[in-house]
Amino acid sequence: MALTRKRWWLIMAVLFAGTAAVAFLCTLFGSERVSWSAVSPAADFWAAARGLALGRDGAIIFQLRLPRLLMAGVVGASLSVAGAGFQGLLRNPLADPYILGVSGGGALGAIVAMWLGVGLLWGRVPAVPLFAFAGALITVMAVFRIARVNGRVPAHTLLLAGVVANAFLSAVIMFVISVAGVNMAYSMVSWMMGTVGYETYSMILGVTAYAAAGAFVLMGLGRDFNLLALGEDAAAQTGVPVERVKGAAFFAASLVTGAVVSVSGLIGFVGLIVPHITRLIFGPDHRVVVPASIFVGAMFLMVCDTLARVVIAPSEIPVGVVTALCGGPFFIFLLRRRQGRGFAEG
Repeated sequence: MALTRKRWWLIMAVLFAGTAAVAFLCTLFGSERVSWSAVSPAADFWAAARGLALGRDGAIIFQLRLPRLLMAGVVGASLSVAGAGFQGLLRNPLADPYILGVSGGGALGAIVAMWLGVGLLWGRVPAVPLFAFAGALITVMAVFRIARVNGRVPAHTLLLAGVVANAFLSAVIMFVISVAGVNMAYSMVSWMMGTVGYETYSMILGVTAYAAAGAFVLMGLGRDFNLLALGEDAAAQTGVPVERVKGAAFFAASLVTGAVVSVSGLIGFVGLIVPHITRLIFGPDHRVVVPASIFVGAMFLMVCDTLARVVIAPSEIPVGVVTALCGGPFFIFLLRRRQGRGFAEG
């Protein structure tokens, strides 16, 4: 079925409604029982956003669960759209910010900023997201450069380059943690496991602004990703500015990854699982896959974070553990599937 503007908006509207429904259902789960009938949603939300006191149920929903769910949604959407961008650009369904080492680069940048105690740059710009973005961008450029063979990026060399980058970055991160103070080292290790904390609405808005900037760029490249699926030479003959598209995609995906890694730590495999599921549902057209991954990714990580909160309640497990348990077998499945095809290049 041809993609029309009406069909595109219909898909996005359904996904938006589904995301809102998942967010609502997830607020009902936790170690404490709450009732929506005991709260005034609009009034309590604005009161929570202004930091005012609320009743028991209102405080649990709007000051604890909802902010955490919104942050989980932003992180899941960001990692998913970054994964869709990398997969579309590299023509490889195994590409993912975590597997390629981009998340590790972002984590190293964020940890260095924490270690140095850099809070603000130029008196107003938060340093941690910028350091994370720089680390993510440098890493993705290095991995792509290492994996490139005769002008192409074979799947096996890309994966090997990502493994090497992850190993190197992990060693550097462990070094930084080992020379940090005890209290800082403990917080760094906890953060590295991948967690979605109880953030303020202002923090959520700030991270969303960074992530949205990169996501809009990737959404605008959907048609170019479709043409790149034919190969770089064929895409160039159709008028696609290949090198400019590469630069924009790398920059945008690194910005998105760095922004969320700076607040969530390493949450793996989201950018691998979600775009693949989205393609299975909606087809390979990146004009749909990229924006649809935003909503599907938000729903996926909200559900994973809810499971992390309730499985051993009142204790919690890092959401990165949940996504790894889902993503590890899924990655092996994809890898075996490509091996069955002779491990063709992406």
